[in-house]
Amino acid sequence: MTSKKIVSETALPFWDTCGPVPYKMSNDYMFRAVLQQNNKALRGLICSLLHLTQQEIVSVKITNPVILGESIGGKEFRLDVNVNLNNNTFINLEMQLANQLNWKDRSLSYLCRSFDQLAHGQDYGVIYPVIHIGILDYPLFPSHPEFYSTFQLMNPKTLQVYSSHFTLRVLDLTHISLAVKEDKDFHTDSWAKLFKANTWEEIKMLASENESIAEAAKTMFELSTDEQIRKRCRDREEYYQDLKNYDRAIAENKRVIAENERTIAENKHTIAENKRVIAESKRVIAENERMIAENEHTIAENERTITKMQGELSDTQAKLTQANEKLSELEQIAVWAEAHGYKNAGV
Repeated sequence: MTSKKIVSETALPFWDTCGPVPYKMSNDYMFRAVLQQNNKALRGLICSLLHLTQQEIVSVKITNPVILGESIGGKEFRLDVNVNLNNNTFINLEMQLANQLNWKDRSLSYLCRSFDQLAHGQDYGVIYPVIHIGILDYPLFPSHPEFYSTFQLMNPKTLQVYSSHFTLRVLDLTHISLAVKEDKDFHTDSWAKLFKANTWEEIKMLASENESIAEAAKTMFELSTDEQIRKRCRDREEYYQDLKNYDRAIAENKRVIAENERTIAENKHTIAENKRVIAESKRVIAENERMIAENEHTIAENERTITKMQGELSDTQAKLTQANEKLSELEQIAVWAEAHGYKNAGV
């Protein structure tokens, strides 16, 4: 498949332009278009990502070109770039802006697909090395941030690499500040800054320091003047905006669910606390009722005792009255006896 010519002949010179970039190179359609349109830019990027010199690259070719500017048949069309390096290495490049939480499995799937390159009857010795390079605008492992990381099959106990033919690499555009000396020596950090640049002034500054980046920047400028390319880039931005809206909706739903679950948990706690308070109140009421019953029993017992004592007192008073009456009679007899001369006589 061949690419049609899309460079505008009336475009202003790149070095004279300024202001905001309409579509950054992190737009995966612009990314593919620039690399497909300009082999020097592609070669420079591969050198930077693989830490190679220009002399080490004999040939670099995109094996899955598209007709630039034509409809891509759906916003979810895959725009990864398959590259044949020196006819002995396969590379898969992919620009990914939205974190769909599937990158680890997705990249492994792409890598395995690229590695499975043998035709029926071919010997395994002719399998070429494959490298999948994901350029991500989010950290893959937030707890272990790294600008440019490499992953291979390895024995975790001995650190013995199983095979150098199977490699995953990740360029994290959110951690350019973590670039190490080797990354800077091969201008990998400069390419990352190009992908993130928002203005032509930033891009021209980067282009003035690196010839390959200048090739990419000028091609990016030229592509930006083509209405069909702009439309395809806009389609991709709308697709990613839809993803962000979808992610926001999911996040909002999760937030609402979490809030509802928190409210339910609080209500359950409140209900449990109310039940505990009610149970305690019932216990206190029961205790009070027991004490009242005991008091009523004590009062009744006291009343019985008082009644008994009152009865005994009445009996005592009656006996005392009788005794007083007898004593009065005796006193009268004694008076009468004394009056009749029987003072010392016994009654």
